[in-house]
Amino acid sequence: MNRSEEPAGTPSATADPHYAHRWLILLVVLISQVMILIDATVINVALPSAQAGLHFSDATRQWVVTAYVLAFGSLLPLGGRLADLVGRKRVFIVGLVGFGVFSALAGAAPDTAVLLIARTLQGVFAAALAPTAVSLITVTFTDHAERNKAFAVFGAVGGGSGALGLLLGGLLTSYLDWRWTMFVNIAFAAVALVGALTLMTNSADPDRPRLDLPGVLLASGGLFLLVFGSAQAEKDGWGSALTIGSLVGGAILLAGFVTVERRAVNPLVPLRVVLDRNRGAAYLSLLLGSAALFALFLFLTYYFQGILGYTPIRTGLAFLPLPVGIAVGATIAQSALLPRLTARTIVAAGLVLSAFGAALLTRVDVQAAYASRVLPGLVLVGVGIGVYFVIAVTIGSVPDDPRDAGTAGSMNNVGQQIGTALGVAVISTFVASATSGYLRSHGPAGPSLLARAAVHGYATGFWWGAATFALTAALCTALIRPKTSLAVAAEPSGPQPAAPAFQ
Repeated sequence: MNRSEEPAGTPSATADPHYAHRWLILLVVLISQVMILIDATVINVALPSAQAGLHFSDATRQWVVTAYVLAFGSLLPLGGRLADLVGRKRVFIVGLVGFGVFSALAGAAPDTAVLLIARTLQGVFAAALAPTAVSLITVTFTDHAERNKAFAVFGAVGGGSGALGLLLGGLLTSYLDWRWTMFVNIAFAAVALVGALTLMTNSADPDRPRLDLPGVLLASGGLFLLVFGSAQAEKDGWGSALTIGSLVGGAILLAGFVTVERRAVNPLVPLRVVLDRNRGAAYLSLLLGSAALFALFLFLTYYFQGILGYTPIRTGLAFLPLPVGIAVGATIAQSALLPRLTARTIVAAGLVLSAFGAALLTRVDVQAAYASRVLPGLVLVGVGIGVYFVIAVTIGSVPDDPRDAGTAGSMNNVGQQIGTALGVAVISTFVASATSGYLRSHGPAGPSLLARAAVHGYATGFWWGAATFALTAALCTALIRPKTSLAVAAEPSGPQPAAPAFQ
């Protein structure tokens, strides 16, 4: 049997035969993750130019983003389970090729219909690629201490990719064309593909159980309706029949999914993965933390461009302290906090720090006071995210059974994607309500009043973000086991059997 085809249950697969190339494999995984995360924000900068070029309406503009999120969010559990069953290398390569091909189609789209189809199929292959990337780290880094370092790097790079996407989108749109925001993915995918073909092994469950089709339909349908309902609420409000029907339908399907999974012989998402207190808390923290972070991200973008008049490039530069803070926070968590503190303490501390930073952002006003009113809060949010995110991702990514690595990775991504959709939708309604209330109570509308009302709405959004971070800190403190530690004693170097990195 070819080494690249050895099943995960064999000794040489359990102790990764490519252990010597583990840091290069991490680099390949990081390239794929940066590609996916940049794509999530780079399109926002390019949308006005794409709309002008393809002549689509404002209503259609929303669907350029929503079509991608719907496919991505609803298919993540399937993508993660396929990685466990079919093989992580195979699914990773398929995801890279598909994402690159349909990025090219999106960039070359002659009309709106082709663009929407391409964006949807990008989301399909991203759903295969993202959880597989996380599970590859879990099965490749069999040394506990090194695995923690790998996830620290993964968290720092992932957390800063969104802001990098804004900067890259501004550069490409301003100096080339909006289509290059899609074409750039081809370069990322090509480099990662070469690395995957050269370095990776194909690890999968040797028993190859049958795929849980009822679970696939219920999970994908439920997540689809949940994301769709959240997106529709942002457009039509929470009281619209379509919004309510979608959210209720999604809840019913997900409840049915849990019932089916409890009885399934080969479940799509083994409940043991999500019912563990530590992992459950990690997934919850990623869901709520992503909800708060991306709401802050969205309203700061509006503030920079709509109130302060920043260009897309300057907006990207204004966000750079956020990824720098995330990198600093992840480094601190890895080097200084892990050896001394429990995982519960680190996660809670990072979330509280982010809550404090979000509260500082509420001081924004209509004047250009970036250095005093935005920068301190942006840095604190970034450091807090870096501290908590890397620990949460590590806990959530390492199952008790290595065969569930893809599923565990997919649940990390489900939390982040659903949290982003829900957070933006829910907090946007509070922002809109606060803005409208300010206008009603302050007299006839004029340019100055409209600006002050918008800033008041954004500040309300920042308060909700701070409250969400604080609530998440309280929940994680209650759920994560008190003595959970990611620190490990010195161990012999070289490959070792994969096992959970926490105890």
